[in-house]
Amino acid sequence: MTDFILDAIARGGYLGIFLLMALENVVPPIPSEVIMGLGGMAVARGDLALAPLILVGTAGTTVGNYFWYWIGRHVGYERFRPFIERHGRWLTLEWRDVERIHRFFLERGGWVIFVFRFMPVFRTIVSLPAGAARMPLPRFLLWTFAGSAIWITILALAGLLLGSRFQELDRLVGPLAIASFVGVALVYLYRVATWKPRVD
Repeated sequence: MTDFILDAIARGGYLGIFLLMALENVVPPIPSEVIMGLGGMAVARGDLALAPLILVGTAGTTVGNYFWYWIGRHVGYERFRPFIERHGRWLTLEWRDVERIHRFFLERGGWVIFVFRFMPVFRTIVSLPAGAARMPLPRFLLWTFAGSAIWITILALAGLLLGSRFQELDRLVGPLAIASFVGVALVYLYRVATWKPRVD
């Protein structure tokens, strides 16, 4: 994976960073931590500049998240009802939960989008309910761009500080990424095992 990212950066420069960051939000196995970390290392070598790197990385992330927002908005949360009622057991959701999430996004969705930009896995998933709740597009893009810019700046600076030692980045990010995915999987399995539909 590291070699693929390095090759994309070497061949595509800023465009490569943009495409990788957009793709990372559609295909989660490509970690933004590694992409921007290696981008920061390219800055340390003098191949890229920090400000454009952060700008194109943030723009790519925003475009990638818009993909899921667009799906949620065009499907609409009401169309999920038959699916939720049929497969709620595996989603650990009832329709009333979906309605509650919908109301929550209508009232406080902006800061949720912003905060979730700093969380593995959830930073992409959150765009789907935002679209389904029909959060105004300018508001969604603003909060997505703002939260992503901060997170991407941190990653790029970390890569810049590490210089050319990308093995250290892999050692740092790898275990954290694995632990995050395992943690999410364990929580999901626990919810499936213990979930029971509520009785009115």
